[in-house]
Amino acid sequence: MPTQPTNQYMKGAFILTIAAFIVKILSAVYRVPYQNIVGDIGFYIYQQVYPIYGIGMILATAGFPVIISKLAAEDGTGKREFLAHRMQAALITLLFVGIVLFSCFFFGASLIAQWMGDSQLTSLIQMTAFMFLLLPFLSISRGYFQSTGDMLPTATSQVAEQTVRVLIIMMAAIMLTRRGYSLYDVGSVAIAGSFIGGAIGVGILLVYMIKRKTYALFFIKGLSWKKLYTTAQIVLIHGAVFCLSGMVLILFQFVDSFSIYSLLTNSGVEIEEAKALKGIFDRGQPLIQLGTVVASSFSLALVPIVTAAWMKDDEQTIRMRTASAMKITLVVAIGATIGLINIMKPTNTMLFANEQGSAVLSVLAVSILFSSLILICTGILQALGQVLVVGKYILIGLIIKIIGNYIAVPLWGTMGASLSTVIGLAVMAMLFIWQLHKRVSILPTIRKVLPSIGLAALGMTLVLQLWLFLFSFWEGGRFISAALSLSSVVLGASVYLGVILKNGSLTEEELSFFPFSSKLNRFNSNRK
Repeated sequence: MPTQPTNQYMKGAFILTIAAFIVKILSAVYRVPYQNIVGDIGFYIYQQVYPIYGIGMILATAGFPVIISKLAAEDGTGKREFLAHRMQAALITLLFVGIVLFSCFFFGASLIAQWMGDSQLTSLIQMTAFMFLLLPFLSISRGYFQSTGDMLPTATSQVAEQTVRVLIIMMAAIMLTRRGYSLYDVGSVAIAGSFIGGAIGVGILLVYMIKRKTYALFFIKGLSWKKLYTTAQIVLIHGAVFCLSGMVLILFQFVDSFSIYSLLTNSGVEIEEAKALKGIFDRGQPLIQLGTVVASSFSLALVPIVTAAWMKDDEQTIRMRTASAMKITLVVAIGATIGLINIMKPTNTMLFANEQGSAVLSVLAVSILFSSLILICTGILQALGQVLVVGKYILIGLIIKIIGNYIAVPLWGTMGASLSTVIGLAVMAMLFIWQLHKRVSILPTIRKVLPSIGLAALGMTLVLQLWLFLFSFWEGGRFISAALSLSSVVLGASVYLGVILKNGSLTEEELSFFPFSSKLNRFNSNRK
């Protein structure tokens, strides 16, 4: 049975958090230069198949490894054979899952491309399918190392995988476009980069397994059909639910891939125009991802504390920490959402060379608020043992998104897709907040902090709109837009945080989760 001191788990959790943050930043940032190189249609092509890769990545990082680590850590027999048979059973199960998913996407690529409305996507979908063949090896090795508190192999493999992937994507975009290859060829090579990055990740984990002689676990005989069946049930059912909570935005993108382009063309929009419109709509994905990373990085640090309190049956700590997590999430997410909406036009021009689709992206930016709330609520609910309800509410939100797309896109185009995304996430967030309130009574905290956050958001909006008005007399392209966007971020954040601190919305301890907390606390009226 893998056992390590608690301080090693805390150190490992910190390493894994830093790695996850780096991976999310890399995953969001590279899309901006990629779009600049291949244009909106090239970006549409890549984004159509990206959700398939995204599903595989989440399965191999945030889903199955969590279950594998629990299976290994919960081995109460102390016998190496018991642990070995659990790992073997999990590996066989995930090999089956990987082969099935690979077969579905590889051999069904032509059909999937037809459903998406673009048969030229077939080769990209087939290329994406290879990622699922790496799934069992990434999941098993990461899960086992995490169960021992040794997070370095997982962190190293994740960062290396994403770094190699991003480098190949950017090199493919630059070299192939210069040589005149089609945008679909560029997309295929970019997707191949994801598989190569994953293979590098597997190679790194294999080196760690050889060094630590972990591979010996998979050669111990005696695995029975009963053990295999029992372990497979745990891996498949619990793994699926855990994966769902990390897949919300990816699943919504998956729905968009299947519906937006085909609905636009069926509504009479020209093929090339529909591709460009979908590409412009997809500009919102890196913005949402970055906004959610910033909002969740502070709040998710509290989730392990809630888990520890639940294990000790410490209700007071659970209530206090949950309230802090919700307050921090609301402050950061509302600030990021309202701030981005205010400066969407110059930000759009700074990043993507023009302000096309700014209204659509402004509506889509509201997703930052609701997805951040969903993230923290699902984290806390899972920490409190309420796993199945998380999956149920995610499915409800997904159904709303699907129905919303098929009603709204033919009527309002990509604006309809933005609205259906926001409505689906809003309903999901409200269901999660209500479920959390029944367990921890969170609504009084929300009601108490919202007025001061609203006042801060209003103050920030007034200042930013005045700043934008002053800059409106300047004519210029991306340079002026970049200067305006970056100065607006500094100005808006200063005003927003200033009002938050003046109103004492956050305690000293809650501010400690922010950068430069010691300096911020000097201006905090809630300082002890």
